Amino acid sequence: MLSVETHAASPWPDALDWEARAGEAVAAALALTPYAGLADAAPLVEVSVRLTDDTEVHTLNRDFRGKDKPTNVLSFPQVQDDLLESLANSDDGEILLGDIVLARETCAREAEEKGISIVDHATHLIVHGTLHLVGYDHMDDTSAAAMEALEVKALASLGIANPYADQD
Repeated sequence: MLSVETHAASPWPDALDWEARAGEAVAAALALTPYAGLADAAPLVEVSVRLTDDTEVHTLNRDFRGKDKPTNVLSFPQVQDDLLESLANSDDGEILLGDIVLARETCAREAEEKGISIVDHATHLIVHGTLHLVGYDHMDDTSAAAMEALEVKALASLGIANPYADQD
């Protein structure tokens, strides 16, 4: 069973049920991967989504990635890539798939630059972060294209337009 725990550490637009939106985004992303079965697995599979500010994300980005600046989203996988396939058969009872952390100011600025809502942009970043939790990356053009294609499909299932359409 999939559980998405959301914690807002700073003011995010409160007209939205972020817990529900994060759950939808994580489920939509997982559904398109070989790990779709985790959503219905016997153990509780948990993803943590933290909605915070640029200051906290800056610190995390510096301390864990060596980049001394804020960024829009960070993902911290808790399961090694080579163990992902066996999770659905685990009897551990509870598995933390990983943490996703979003920075409000950076997300808001990027959303404004793109002319989209912060909710749609944050949803995209949660989908993106979820894919990182299950081993996807964008370190080269081929893997970036594959990851972007999954993001576009997941977002479409949530009624959100292709965020890469203006790049084509």
